Amino acid sequence: MATVLSAQCTDARVNKVTPALFERFTDAEDYAEADIEEVERYIRSTGFYHNKAKNLVGLGQKIVEDFGGEVPSDIEDLVTLPGVGRKTAHVIRGHIFGLPGLPVDTHFGRLCRRLGLTNQESPLKVEKEIGALIEPAQWTAFSDRLVFHGRRVCFARSPHCWECGIARLCPSATVAASSTSSARKAAARKSGTK
Repeated sequence: MATVLSAQCTDARVNKVTPALFERFTDAEDYAEADIEEVERYIRSTGFYHNKAKNLVGLGQKIVEDFGGEVPSDIEDLVTLPGVGRKTAHVIRGHIFGLPGLPVDTHFGRLCRRLGLTNQESPLKVEKEIGALIEPAQWTAFSDRLVFHGRRVCFARSPHCWECGIARLCPSATVAASSTSSARKAAARKSGTK
């Protein structure tokens, strides 16, 4: 449920609303029987709460009706659930079930392209290409690391190549480094260092 809430929302915000939500709704049956407006009250601050509440109730109903109340672990089954796309399905598979899952988000795709691992823009094509390069047992950890790196260092507009531990392996680093020298100077001024 938290993964569905995380769409277009920060992890910090999701983590603030889930304790009360999970205390009130403890399993798929609770969500299946829930009033959408009640769910909305719990998740309002996550944004897009009308759609998310509708998806959570629908998700609970589908899990109860089609999967006996148990969350499925198969990607093709997961993507039939309301509010669950391939990325979310892979997150659930990798983090909940400990099975191979390769979540492809904007950070992951961007870093794979910058590292020269793919030139694909489509998340599905990135998933297929990178999935063929990496052992399935490593998919989730690899994705998590790239996403973390993309959020902390390898930003879309001004990557901090000078802070990057893998810059020497990155074909985009020299291009990005020269275009970010002014960003580096601005960051240094802001932090009070030279």
